[in-house]
Amino acid sequence: MFSLNPQQKLAVNTTDRPLLVLAGAGSGKTRVITEKIVRLIEHGMAARHIAAVTFTNKAAREMKERVKKSLNGQPARGLRISTFHTLGLDIIRRERQALGFRDGVAIFDDHDRSIMLRELVNHASDRYDPDSLDVYGRQISTWKNLFIDPESAVRQAEDSIARQIAVLYAEYNSQLRAYNAVDFDDLIMIPVTLFRENAARLEFWQNRIQYLLVDEYQDTNITQYQLVKLLAGPQGRLTVVGDDDQSIYAWRGAQPENMLRLTEDFPRLQIIKLEQNYRSTQRILKAANHLIKNNHHVFEKRLWSDHAPGAMLRVLDQKDEIAETQQIAAEIIHHRLRNNTEYHDYAILYRSNHQSRLFERVLRENNIPYYLSGSASFFAYAEVKDVLAYLRLLVNQDDDCAFLRVINTPPREIGQKTLLALGNYAQSRSISLFSACFEMGLTQHLPARAVNSLTRFCEWIVDTADRAERGDTFAVIDAMLDTIKYVEWLKDNANNEKAGERKEKNVFELIQWLQRIADKEEKQKPLQEIIADIMLIDILERQSEDEIVDRVSLMTLHAAKGLEFPHVYLVGMEEELLPHKNSLEQDTLEEERRLAYVGITRAQKTLTFSYCSQRQRYGDVIDCEPSRFLSELPEEDLEWRARQPVDEQQSREHAKASIAGLKSLLSGA
Repeated sequence: MFSLNPQQKLAVNTTDRPLLVLAGAGSGKTRVITEKIVRLIEHGMAARHIAAVTFTNKAAREMKERVKKSLNGQPARGLRISTFHTLGLDIIRRERQALGFRDGVAIFDDHDRSIMLRELVNHASDRYDPDSLDVYGRQISTWKNLFIDPESAVRQAEDSIARQIAVLYAEYNSQLRAYNAVDFDDLIMIPVTLFRENAARLEFWQNRIQYLLVDEYQDTNITQYQLVKLLAGPQGRLTVVGDDDQSIYAWRGAQPENMLRLTEDFPRLQIIKLEQNYRSTQRILKAANHLIKNNHHVFEKRLWSDHAPGAMLRVLDQKDEIAETQQIAAEIIHHRLRNNTEYHDYAILYRSNHQSRLFERVLRENNIPYYLSGSASFFAYAEVKDVLAYLRLLVNQDDDCAFLRVINTPPREIGQKTLLALGNYAQSRSISLFSACFEMGLTQHLPARAVNSLTRFCEWIVDTADRAERGDTFAVIDAMLDTIKYVEWLKDNANNEKAGERKEKNVFELIQWLQRIADKEEKQKPLQEIIADIMLIDILERQSEDEIVDRVSLMTLHAAKGLEFPHVYLVGMEEELLPHKNSLEQDTLEEERRLAYVGITRAQKTLTFSYCSQRQRYGDVIDCEPSRFLSELPEEDLEWRARQPVDEQQSREHAKASIAGLKSLLSGA
């Protein structure tokens, strides 16, 4: 507690009323949450009655580590620190009987949702457009985030198209239930529905979670807010920490208005502002304050710092995007050599993913190591998920999610009606979909042809699993993929020949990876252990992102939220890029300004903006205007750099670094 400032101490010690902590960027909000958890435990509240929720696994892991370190060995058994969705899944699993689920609730990802919607749409092609699956999926997700159930969606539909999508929403939900499955949005919506309809189960969870803390509260959607409100109860046993100036996720349902809703739903709410910033220089904070004051605010706050004024904020005017990337690459080399810094001290931030491509090329050409945040994980590819689902089913035939992913991949003419009837039957018998395929009772619900197709598939899986266990596992896996002509199907359905080859390469890379895991031991691992290992690798891969690696960070402004870097380059500061053209058309300028604010407040020591006079878009060269946000910054703190070639000293140091990099490459060859 000694190092906390007065406002932080007040936030930590306030436990007798609901509390909203307005925490500006870099003001120590995570410290407040962790210290408050420690205080609650030290003052007698059992750790098992405390829950803290946030939005990412990374943030939850970081919070757990900080709490563990601060407790100094004090008991914390049962303390719950997780994401919103992990909490929701725990509630669903523990309340599965009250909710009408059987054991082993499956979670559908976006790909699974698309497959199900495609089947539903194809079955009723006269009502739906097969090319609008993404639109349908986004609308269903939006409804769930707004806590609008299918019946309400139908009632509220303003035209025939909305009504059709609402009917599809109802069919989709029915199918999910038949499969004993939920989607990502259900992880919040289903617990809220349960608590609204079942007072006894709500009381149970309110007794279980006697104090709730919420991080990044400005990112909550309507359904998440309802969950918070219900768990906190009428006494308002909660602390929420957020910053409305960093609310940048409206496109996925975030409602900064939830801060105002707290004042309406909890009349005793206390508001504490954390305005002292521990991250940035005074000039950087002054720029952030000047920019964000142009937005409408329910709660006013102003960041300040005890740090020195710091360097002037530079604005680079470049001819085009090629000059922009070359100049910034040269500057990083020059600045690093002159100041003895590391590559991981630098971040290049941009509005849209496509802006990274040229930077990647130029950084590679200059031997500058970089990390591209948000790049697709190997495990995110559909073909990798497909093969892993087959292997999961070989080692666990009760894996309903794996069963549903592969039953028609490639297509086996097993229709959606068949799967719906199978799901209903399995649910009525409280057994897995796979086991239901072998039951005599299924013949009373499906035609003989459909039952034969299902049984034939399941018998093939059982036979393949048996051969894999008794013989050459990987020879059997190769034969399995050959039997279903999986690679040929991938290529036939790829967008082009190159995409098909890439998918084929990913499949072979996965099999080779599994083989290497199997051969690590003197005695080859059984397939079940291999699959467990490969699933863990994905988790470990995500965790490795937390490690400090000496690479320049390339990331979007959305991905940069919550991070900080000594030296930041905010590139593409142009009209229709930042602010984005879509935001200007949709009148969401304030969110774009919040994005720029997030970018500015990532910087600790130096901040450089850049814009181009011309930029290539869709094959055409267009003239660009500097972003209006540059004109909203304090002119006295900006240093405008007109176009200029890299000076001779930079060129010499650039050449020296390139030669050193080449020598390093040659010595390692």
